[in-house]
Order: sequence, then C-alpha cells, then structure tokens
Amino acid sequence: MTDGRDSSAAPAPRRRRPRLWLLLGLLVVALVAGTVLVVEQVRSPPATPAPAAQPVTAPTSPSAAPTPTPSATPTPTPSSSAPVEPAFDRSRFSLDDPASPWVVVNKARPVSPVDHAPADLVPVGGGYELRAEAAGAMQAMLAGAAAEGLTITVQSAYRSYDYQVGVFRAQVARFGEAQAEIQVARPGHSEHQTGLAADVGGGGCDIDRCFGAIDEGRWVAAHAAEYGWVVRYPEGKTEVTGFRYEPWHVRYVGVELATELQRTGTATLEEFFGLPAAPDYPG
Repeated sequence: MTDGRDSSAAPAPRRRRPRLWLLLGLLVVALVAGTVLVVEQVRSPPATPAPAAQPVTAPTSPSAAPTPTPSATPTPTPSSSAPVEPAFDRSRFSLDDPASPWVVVNKARPVSPVDHAPADLVPVGGGYELRAEAAGAMQAMLAGAAAEGLTITVQSAYRSYDYQVGVFRAQVARFGEAQAEIQVARPGHSEHQTGLAADVGGGGCDIDRCFGAIDEGRWVAAHAAEYGWVVRYPEGKTEVTGFRYEPWHVRYVGVELATELQRTGTATLEEFFGLPAAPDYPG
C-alpha cells in the first residue's frame, strides 16, 4: 500500500552545517595557537650554549730560546766599623842609644858609653840645661801651667857623669849606700846624663813627695803627656824601676810615646817595651 508519494524520487539530503562550523572553529583555534607559539619563539629564542673560551697563547718560534731573567747585583753595604788604626811602632827609636828619645836607662841598663854627653844642650833657666827638643817641650809645659795660674820651675836637669859621681857620694855619706841607691842613681845609670830628664817643683814643695799632693804636682801628672813628658818613677813601681816614687822627676819621650803610655795605662817604660824589671844593680 502507498501513501500517495512518488517512490521513485531521491531522499532529501541531511543538514551538515553544525559539523562544518565545528571544524572551522577547531581550525581557527589551531591557527591561533600556532600563531601564539610562533610569537613566543620569536620573543624568547632557545638559548644556545656559548663555545668554551680557549686560552690565548702567544705564538712562539720553535727556535727561540727563553729570555734569561737578569739577576740583581747585590749592592755592597758600607762597613759601619771605625777604621782600624795602625799598631803603635815600638821599634821606631832605639832603646839603647843615649841619643835616642826613647833610650831606657835604669840600674840594669847603663848609659853607653858611660861618659856620654849630649851635643845639643840648651839652657832652660836657673842655670840648668836640657837637650834642645826636651828644652822646648819643658818651656811649653811650664807656660801651660802658668796659663792656669800655677808656677812650676826646673830644679835639676842635665848632669854629667862626673857631676853624678859627686851627687851619689853625698847621698851615701848622708843616708848610707842602701838608702842612697833607691834615691839617687849611680854614675852612668842616671837618666839626667841623657839630657832628657828633669826635676821640677813649685807650690812650696821642691824635690819631695809632697809635690804629688799639691796642685802643681797633680797638674804635671795630668798634663805632662801633652808636652811629651812622663813621670818616670810612679808610685808603687819601685820593683820595676828600682827607684822610689818621685812625682817631681819627669822624663822627655816625645808626645807620641807619652800619649800612648797614657792611653794604654802603662806606668813605666820597662813595662811598655817589655824590658826586665830593674829593682837592683847587677852583681
């Protein structure tokens, strides 16, 4: 049975619009998402690792030798020590020649020849004489003392061998030979015979031990070396010189030796020159 419709006609097509719009929407979404991704990639390009830094080395020639480093030359350090003074020449003058300023005369060392007499004696006042060099030094010493208000005079100076014979005999007659021999030298053993020795006095004390205790005697002890003189027979040295303490008996040896004796604290010529002590006459 039919419903009156024409069965030979094709069926009407279905509606497909909703699916099409869905596809279009998905396409739009995909396009938008793709666009956003591209934009982000453009803004933040992927970080690429930087190449590692390579050490920079200067090109070297295969045949070039290494340049040596110059060594520092040490700068000499100046010495801070004081210059060394030459040793005192103890052999400069003879100790035996009676004409030498350093001659040593004592009980064991007589004047040789025994009758020696200096050839250059000059007056020093009071009728006394000394060798020229010693006389000049004596006058300078007396003037030095006078400049400080002290009066010192020469009481004895050069004595010949014959004169000493008389002096010694007088002492033996007065004190006996043993006492005389520690007070006055025998003839030929007296420093006075060289013309380089003198006895001085002043201040009311002449040729006596008191001279060492007064201003004049103390001045001589302190300043004689400045003029080339030394107190020849110091206190406490009788066993070395053979004579008692005589602060008035001075001996000229020159400024150089007198200063060296004072500097070294050596009291006698015997000790300074390493000579044997002469407490007694030989034989």
